[in-house]
Amino acid sequence: MKARGMTLLEVMVALVVFAIAGLAVMKTASEHLSGLSHLEQKTLATWVAQNQLVQQKLENKWPGDSWVEGEEEMAGQIWYWRYRGVATSDANFKALDLEVRTAPKADNPVAMMRTYISR
Repeated sequence: MKARGMTLLEVMVALVVFAIAGLAVMKTASEHLSGLSHLEQKTLATWVAQNQLVQQKLENKWPGDSWVEGEEEMAGQIWYWRYRGVATSDANFKALDLEVRTAPKADNPVAMMRTYISR
């Protein structure tokens, strides 16, 4: 009876296949974690924006056309928001644009919202 094992070439091919599969799994897991981080940031920024929109409605002030800036701490992070009024075709309504960023002069906001305020 002759014992038969795997050749060195067969072992090397199997290792390459498992290595490629392992890299694919690691890449997918890394992308998933990155996506979760972005989703968390987007959710928190949206909450900051909603807080500011509610504050504006509670103050019942007619918004001006220039940007008003401020900051808010949420979940251990400082968020930088700004809003301004935008004229509409109806003088009794004004659009209110609000942006939230992670840094005061960041190029792109993490969250943007628009609502309408009436007199």
